[in-house]
Amino acid sequence: MSQNISLTRYLVEQQRVDGLIPSQLRLLIEVVARACKGISHAVNKGALGGVLGTADSENVQGEIQKKLDIIANEVLIEANEWGGHLAAMASEEMEEIHAVPNGYPQGEYLLLFDPLDGSSNIDVNVSIGTIFSVLKKPPSDAAVVEQDFFQPGKNQVAAGYCLYGPQTTLVLTVGNGVAMFTLDREQGSFFLTQENVQIPADTQEFAINMSNMRHWDTPVKNYIDDCLQGTEGPRGKDFNMRWIASMVTDVHRILTRGGIFLYPWDKREPGKPGKLRLMYEANPMGWLVEQAGGAASTGTQRILDIVPQKLHERVSVVLGSKNEVEKVGSYFSKL
Repeated sequence: MSQNISLTRYLVEQQRVDGLIPSQLRLLIEVVARACKGISHAVNKGALGGVLGTADSENVQGEIQKKLDIIANEVLIEANEWGGHLAAMASEEMEEIHAVPNGYPQGEYLLLFDPLDGSSNIDVNVSIGTIFSVLKKPPSDAAVVEQDFFQPGKNQVAAGYCLYGPQTTLVLTVGNGVAMFTLDREQGSFFLTQENVQIPADTQEFAINMSNMRHWDTPVKNYIDDCLQGTEGPRGKDFNMRWIASMVTDVHRILTRGGIFLYPWDKREPGKPGKLRLMYEANPMGWLVEQAGGAASTGTQRILDIVPQKLHERVSVVLGSKNEVEKVGSYFSKL
């Protein structure tokens, strides 16, 4: 793999050769990438930058915010506020959408993001990341409203995440496969390090928070029970469990070597269909996984087919190696 293909060059070539990326979308992706570089710098400074610990505030979900949650959210908003290609933004950290002052009527796109996924791991120096999703703004002469964002995940025109770990890695899809870029800190640019990422169809690795087992629905409990029986059980093979409590990091591992990630509904909050946010986490990650040959489901339906009903809608998530996701679905179909 050549180390000389920058993110900008890659996007320009996609725009010129394949016609998949309109110029406005290319500019938007580049702005998001620059914002991620700024977040990466803040994450790397850690205690030296005074960014560790919690803030005296809660987000719209009622969760205590970390200082870096707020910083990352502000970096993404400020980077995109100049408008042009963007009409409005929505963040997991904000209750309402954020209209771009100069974006309407020129802006053609809507940006959704989880500014800092896995933020509970910030203070213990475990990998975290930023997740983003881009939708086309519905054709209208009216100002952007919340309902404009209520599009199924299959309508996404770009999605990705930036992982802040030993390396800062940007993972991107625009609908023609998945590409990975690594940040060269000396040059200050992302360079292509892997194209056409493919997830193995089979796996012997699952990621789930086992401490919640007593709260799971029967199909998930039965599936994990069968996996834990190993070669002596109905699955006929041994499984390893992985759980980092950072969706970005768990999904990155799956994109790299396969596996399955589950964050199911549980009876602690029976009125909510799941824990993860549909538009900020499940849709972009689901599309990335599908573009890499995997599958993404709630256990009973494809995630990307769900039409959102509210801005911060939650959903159950089962994604990763295709055959294993289908196996989980078979446990639900037995009910």
